[in-house]
Amino acid sequence: MLASAIMSKRVLCVITDGFEEIEAITPVDLLRRAEVEVVIASLDGGLVKGRCGVVIQPDATLEEVNPENFDLLFLPGGPGVKALRSDGRAASLARKFYDSGRPVAAICAAPLVLNDAGLLEGHRFTSHSSTWSDLPKAEDERVIEDGLLLTSRGAGTALDFGFALVRLLAGPEVVDEVSESIMS
Repeated sequence: MLASAIMSKRVLCVITDGFEEIEAITPVDLLRRAEVEVVIASLDGGLVKGRCGVVIQPDATLEEVNPENFDLLFLPGGPGVKALRSDGRAASLARKFYDSGRPVAAICAAPLVLNDAGLLEGHRFTSHSSTWSDLPKAEDERVIEDGLLLTSRGAGTALDFGFALVRLLAGPEVVDEVSESIMS
């Protein structure tokens, strides 16, 4: 049985229309299996439609959550990253999490938001190859954890990324338990 202390860990996942479903749902699923609380918050109210048409009912809007109550910020990628960037609140949140010593995780194109927040300089990171012209220092690795930043390449690395998040918040024993339960 998973340790009840894990329940005290909380993740804020920010999505908007055009989010990449695999990159959001896979890590959220793994974290919840590890008994980490995940709150999915949208930029605006209502249902959010992913890039492939999967519709999600977020738990809250960004205005309805207190970021101080979370241990980690998670930003999925996909075409919706353009809206996250133009809105600006995700970059501001990333900076606040980082400055307060809390980890920030981004996958696919979402490291662009970390770049907007000024967080990538001096760190190793990865991202989707489509962002490499904007992020020329991105490395071609599946998942990179460097200090408070955890980044991953894209949909094909979402399971690895999700397990890295579980390891960070719940420990390697819980990764083994969840991995065994899903037969990975």
